[in-house]
Amino acid sequence: MSERPDNDTYFMRMAELVATRSTCLRRHVGAVIVKEKRVLTTGYNGAPRGLKHCEEVGCVRQQNNVESGTRHELCRGVHAEQNAVIQGAYFGISIKGGTVYTTNFPCVLCAKILLNAGIEEIVYQDNYVDELSKQILEEAGIKVRRYEKN
Repeated sequence: MSERPDNDTYFMRMAELVATRSTCLRRHVGAVIVKEKRVLTTGYNGAPRGLKHCEEVGCVRQQNNVESGTRHELCRGVHAEQNAVIQGAYFGISIKGGTVYTTNFPCVLCAKILLNAGIEEIVYQDNYVDELSKQILEEAGIKVRRYEKN
Protein backbone atom coordinates (compact mmCIF):
# COMPACT_ATOMS: atom_id res chain seq x y z
CA MET A 1 0.00 0.00 0.00
CA SER A 2 1.42 3.39 -0.94
CA GLU A 3 1.78 6.22 1.52
CA ARG A 4 -0.85 8.95 1.35
CA PRO A 5 0.75 12.22 0.18
CA ASP A 6 0.52 15.33 2.31
CA ASN A 7 -1.44 18.28 0.91
CA ASP A 8 1.60 20.07 -0.50
CA THR A 9 2.72 16.96 -2.36
CA TYR A 10 -0.81 16.24 -3.59
CA PHE A 11 -1.35 19.72 -5.02
CA MET A 12 2.17 20.07 -6.42
CA ARG A 13 1.81 16.75 -8.22
CA MET A 14 -1.37 18.15 -9.75
CA ALA A 15 0.55 21.24 -10.86
CA GLU A 16 3.19 18.98 -12.42
CA LEU A 17 0.46 17.08 -14.28
CA VAL A 18 -1.14 20.33 -15.47
CA ALA A 19 2.28 21.45 -16.76
CA THR A 20 2.32 18.49 -19.16
CA ARG A 21 -0.39 20.30 -21.17
CA SER A 22 1.96 23.23 -21.85
CA THR A 23 2.78 24.05 -25.46
CA CYS A 24 5.68 26.37 -24.65
CA LEU A 25 8.99 25.54 -26.28
CA ARG A 26 11.13 26.94 -23.46
CA ARG A 27 9.49 25.96 -20.18
CA HIS A 28 6.50 23.84 -19.14
CA VAL A 29 4.73 25.39 -16.14
CA GLY A 30 1.61 24.31 -14.30
CA ALA A 31 -0.41 26.09 -11.62
CA VAL A 32 -3.21 24.96 -9.33
CA ILE A 33 -5.18 27.37 -7.15
CA VAL A 34 -6.51 25.83 -3.96
CA LYS A 35 -8.70 27.09 -1.14
CA GLU A 36 -9.66 25.13 1.96
CA LYS A 37 -7.93 22.04 0.53
CA ARG A 38 -10.13 22.17 -2.60
CA VAL A 39 -8.89 22.73 -6.15
CA LEU A 40 -10.51 25.83 -7.63
CA THR A 41 -8.69 26.32 -10.92
CA THR A 42 -5.72 25.16 -12.95
CA GLY A 43 -3.56 26.71 -15.64
CA TYR A 44 -0.61 25.93 -17.87
CA ASN A 45 1.44 28.14 -20.16
CA GLY A 46 0.48 28.28 -23.80
CA ALA A 47 -1.02 30.35 -26.58
CA PRO A 48 -4.37 32.11 -26.02
CA ARG A 49 -7.52 30.21 -26.92
CA GLY A 50 -7.94 29.67 -30.64
CA LEU A 51 -4.41 30.73 -31.60
CA LYS A 52 -1.70 28.48 -32.96
CA HIS A 53 0.64 27.06 -30.35
CA CYS A 54 4.31 27.96 -30.15
CA GLU A 55 5.02 24.36 -31.11
CA GLU A 56 3.41 25.19 -34.48
CA VAL A 57 4.69 28.73 -35.16
CA GLY A 58 7.92 28.88 -33.19
CA CYS A 59 9.04 31.04 -30.30
CA VAL A 60 9.90 34.71 -30.88
CA ARG A 61 11.85 34.80 -27.63
CA GLN A 62 13.90 31.77 -28.64
CA GLN A 63 14.47 33.06 -32.18
CA ASN A 64 15.78 36.38 -30.81
CA ASN A 65 17.83 34.86 -27.96
CA VAL A 66 15.82 36.76 -25.33
CA GLU A 67 17.25 36.09 -21.89
CA SER A 68 15.05 34.16 -19.47
CA GLY A 69 13.20 36.43 -17.05
CA THR A 70 13.16 39.42 -19.42
CA ARG A 71 10.91 40.91 -22.09
CA HIS A 72 7.81 38.91 -21.13
CA GLU A 73 5.73 41.01 -23.51
CA LEU A 74 7.40 39.27 -26.48
CA CYS A 75 5.89 35.92 -25.55
CA ARG A 76 2.73 34.88 -27.39
CA GLY A 77 1.86 32.52 -24.56
CA VAL A 78 -0.19 33.14 -21.44
CA HIS A 79 1.58 32.07 -18.24
CA ALA A 80 0.24 29.22 -16.12
CA GLU A 81 -0.58 31.44 -13.13
CA GLN A 82 -2.34 33.92 -15.40
CA ASN A 83 -4.41 31.15 -16.96
CA ALA A 84 -5.40 29.84 -13.51
CA VAL A 85 -6.60 33.32 -12.48
CA ILE A 86 -8.39 33.80 -15.82
CA GLN A 87 -10.13 30.44 -15.42
CA GLY A 88 -11.55 31.63 -12.11
CA ALA A 89 -12.84 34.85 -13.70
CA TYR A 90 -14.23 33.00 -16.73
CA PHE A 91 -16.24 30.58 -14.60
CA GLY A 92 -17.08 33.00 -11.77
CA ILE A 93 -14.96 31.28 -9.12
CA SER A 94 -13.52 33.51 -6.42
CA ILE A 95 -9.88 32.70 -5.75
CA LYS A 96 -9.55 35.38 -3.07
CA GLY A 97 -7.75 33.93 -0.06
CA GLY A 98 -6.41 31.00 -2.06
CA THR A 99 -3.02 29.37 -2.38
CA VAL A 100 -1.35 28.81 -5.73
CA TYR A 101 0.86 25.78 -6.26
CA THR A 102 3.13 26.43 -9.21
CA THR A 103 5.95 24.46 -10.74
CA ASN A 104 8.06 27.64 -11.12
CA PHE A 105 8.51 30.78 -9.05
CA PRO A 106 6.18 33.37 -10.62
CA CYS A 107 7.55 36.15 -12.82
CA VAL A 108 6.81 39.77 -11.90
CA LEU A 109 3.77 39.92 -14.21
CA CYS A 110 2.23 36.87 -12.57
CA ALA A 111 3.18 38.09 -9.09
CA LYS A 112 1.23 41.32 -9.64
CA ILE A 113 -1.78 39.45 -11.01
CA LEU A 114 -1.77 36.97 -8.12
CA LEU A 115 -1.49 39.84 -5.65
CA ASN A 116 -4.45 41.72 -7.13
CA ALA A 117 -6.50 38.50 -7.39
CA GLY A 118 -6.24 38.05 -3.61
CA ILE A 119 -3.93 35.05 -3.50
CA GLU A 120 -2.51 34.77 0.02
CA GLU A 121 0.15 32.12 -0.46
CA ILE A 122 2.45 30.93 -3.23
CA VAL A 123 4.04 27.50 -3.08
CA TYR A 124 6.58 26.99 -5.86
CA GLN A 125 8.80 24.12 -6.87
CA ASP A 126 11.58 25.45 -9.11
CA ASN A 127 13.35 28.79 -8.86
CA TYR A 128 13.03 31.43 -11.55
CA VAL A 129 15.29 34.46 -11.62
CA ASP A 130 13.08 37.53 -11.11
CA GLU A 131 14.25 39.77 -8.30
CA LEU A 132 11.48 42.34 -8.81
CA SER A 133 8.89 39.60 -8.37
CA LYS A 134 10.48 38.57 -5.07
CA GLN A 135 10.55 42.19 -3.88
CA ILE A 136 6.90 42.82 -4.78
CA LEU A 137 5.67 39.65 -3.09
CA GLU A 138 7.69 40.42 0.05
CA GLU A 139 6.43 44.01 0.18
CA ALA A 140 2.84 42.80 -0.28
CA GLY A 141 3.18 40.34 2.58
CA ILE A 142 2.19 37.33 0.49
CA LYS A 143 3.44 34.12 2.05
CA VAL A 144 5.92 32.47 -0.33
CA ARG A 145 7.59 29.15 0.25
CA ARG A 146 9.47 26.60 -1.77
CA TYR A 147 8.08 23.10 -2.00
CA GLU A 148 10.65 20.48 -1.17
CA LYS A 149 9.96 17.02 -2.56
CA ASN A 150 9.85 14.33 0.08
